[in-house]
Amino acid sequence: MHLLIVLLGILLLVALISWGKVNAFLAFLVVAIVTGLSLDIPFGSITKSVYKGIGDTLGQLSIVIVLGAMLGKIVAESGAAQRIATTMMNVFGEKYIQWALMVTGFIIGIPLFYNVGFVLMVPLIFSVVYKYKLPAVYIGVPMLASLSVTHGFLPPHPAPAALVGQFHANMGKTLLYGITIAIPAIILAGPVFAKTLKKVASSPLEGLVAAEKPESQLPGMVTSLLSSLLPVIMLMVTTVLPLVFDLPPNIKAIVDFFGDPSIILLLAIGVATYTLGIDCGMSIKKVMKTYEDAVKDVALILLIVAGAGALKEVFSESGVSKEIAAVLQEWPIHPLVLGWLMAAIIRVCLGSATVAGLTAAGIILPLMTRMHVDPNLMVLSVGAGSLMFSHVNDSGFWLFKEYFNLSIKDTIRSWSLMETIVSVVGLIGVLLLNLLVH
Repeated sequence: MHLLIVLLGILLLVALISWGKVNAFLAFLVVAIVTGLSLDIPFGSITKSVYKGIGDTLGQLSIVIVLGAMLGKIVAESGAAQRIATTMMNVFGEKYIQWALMVTGFIIGIPLFYNVGFVLMVPLIFSVVYKYKLPAVYIGVPMLASLSVTHGFLPPHPAPAALVGQFHANMGKTLLYGITIAIPAIILAGPVFAKTLKKVASSPLEGLVAAEKPESQLPGMVTSLLSSLLPVIMLMVTTVLPLVFDLPPNIKAIVDFFGDPSIILLLAIGVATYTLGIDCGMSIKKVMKTYEDAVKDVALILLIVAGAGALKEVFSESGVSKEIAAVLQEWPIHPLVLGWLMAAIIRVCLGSATVAGLTAAGIILPLMTRMHVDPNLMVLSVGAGSLMFSHVNDSGFWLFKEYFNLSIKDTIRSWSLMETIVSVVGLIGVLLLNLLVH
């Protein structure tokens, strides 16, 4: 009976968000309370579970998401993203222009949140389309595949960062594994798949061609790259050092401190404030205003993550999580595949990758603990599932359709299939990594 209540609760969540158009945070709260009452949690304990779930989920994560948003915003506002894109285009040349856009999307996608990256990079794609007279979808898909993969696979993006916290994974290892899986996923869903899209007709508006900053106002390439990728570099170094060297306890404690994602991002913000802000002629007041705007951009994401934490805690408090784990343990499906499948189903129903990943995590967590699955790989498996087949209930679908001026049929043919390839290749990569690391 409890399992039926959970299923009905998830269906209610789908109905409220998809059909009722209810704000995702409100929908999570309503479903958490209704499910808690249905699972016979005492009245006085339901609100306590909701508060605990929100608090436990947002703890460290709120710092990571907010600082990550600030870094992405300053990378965009300073022109560092434009500098990286321009340099990549010059290095790769017209013949390998898709690969240039793909690599640019990957580098820029690490610090930038998906919607920001999309709006920032699509005008660049159109500039290339008009300059070289090439098909827009064929040119654009590789870069957007990169942005999508970084959004779904790599911390400090909200969903992967939240999953790292829920599964008690190591953010550095997850990032290393994620990059390993991301590279083949981007290549197959990007340049390889895009070869089939040359005949997809698209007529993007000329008004969306990028209004670029003058060359003299852009930061240097080295500054742009180091400022954008500093968190990735620090996470990798602090993760690899203890694995390669037998560090004394006092040195390991220092490495662990500087390997904490919050400390890394805070240091990165400090560096970027000077290199991409003050040193580029911005006043400190303007830099801080940029950071304030970044926080506004992610406020709703934080609330959605908090709501998912509340629902997860209700499942845990009622004991139904253990029941679900016991039932799922009997299924002849590998837990990593199961995590991917749950996230994929919720994604197709709801449209939101973040909601899909966090909802699936709350269900799969007890099973993962019992079966000793690598938590870093489970983060990536659920993250890959959360990108599965974006369609008409996903805002990303409509962004792509409207910007590229496509029919729904052609949007599904290009965008939806690209997302599906990313998701499936991601799962295959996770399973192969599981064989290698165990």
